[in-house]
Amino acid sequence: MTTPESAVEHPDRNLALELVRATEAAAIRAHPFIGKGHKNEADKAAVDAMRAFLGTVNFEGLVVIGEGEKDNAPMLFNGELVGTGTGPKCDIAVDPIDGTSLTAAGRQNAISVIAVADRGTMLDASSIFYMNKLVTGPEGVGVCDIRKPVGENIRALAKAKNKQVSEIVVAVLDRPRHEVLIREIREAGAGTRLLLDGDVAASIHASSRESRIDMCLGVGGSPEGVVTACAVSALGGLIQGILVPRDEQEKQKGIASGLKMDYVYEATELVRSDNTFFIATGVTDGQLLEGVRRKGPMIRTESMIIRGRSGTIRRIIAEHRASRWS
Repeated sequence: MTTPESAVEHPDRNLALELVRATEAAAIRAHPFIGKGHKNEADKAAVDAMRAFLGTVNFEGLVVIGEGEKDNAPMLFNGELVGTGTGPKCDIAVDPIDGTSLTAAGRQNAISVIAVADRGTMLDASSIFYMNKLVTGPEGVGVCDIRKPVGENIRALAKAKNKQVSEIVVAVLDRPRHEVLIREIREAGAGTRLLLDGDVAASIHASSRESRIDMCLGVGGSPEGVVTACAVSALGGLIQGILVPRDEQEKQKGIASGLKMDYVYEATELVRSDNTFFIATGVTDGQLLEGVRRKGPMIRTESMIIRGRSGTIRRIIAEHRASRWS
């Protein structure tokens, strides 16, 4: 028997406040590994902590984007159910550390992330690892398009933001595959912010009105694209994505799972609901969030919750007794 829509529980603001405990836990457990060069150990500690806390939350979360797809982890894999099983049924995307390499090297901008939406509304793009993405703030909506040349998008965004092209800053992952893209950005007259890792944080910066980053471009993880859409849409920004199969076998696997090739996925297709939450806690210091700090007997964390339905951004500073985490 089909459950009437009016009887279905949906994610609410209280759930987000519960889930932030899971990103805090992942960040705190990753903290001892910052700068130690052991990214797998850091990731495992974060995964274990996040999963343990998710198990205490009153909801039924279906992992649509999980840790296992990327890192062959035995937990938080695609299709796993997390939570107590009571309460709202949700799609959930997790990345216990977005930026494991950043964490291991002691570099900035590593964060712990959870995104939540109504059940059945997140695009499962796990069969195609990479996605070409374009992200801007609200000024880019109806102005920029991933199908247009890079220079044209930069000039159009500069005009919409009442800036000189030379003032535009574009964030790009520093990868050999982006050599041509980086050259095109600079030839257009804009500057680049080259990222070692962590394009989720960069994309949120690009969609924020107060950020120095104006646009985020290039090929990154497709799961990160879906996670980012939960935040960017809530902020009124623009996100578009085109799946990029690594080979013919992966392409056919994607087609078999219902994904569209050579197709521009808009924000409303990446996540087909405005009832979303994006939750993140800083692992290492960054422009988006301050990293975990040990201050005497206390551990300090900074987190953010972005709610899609209201567009509200909440920042949470928490102090945890270090003795409880020893």
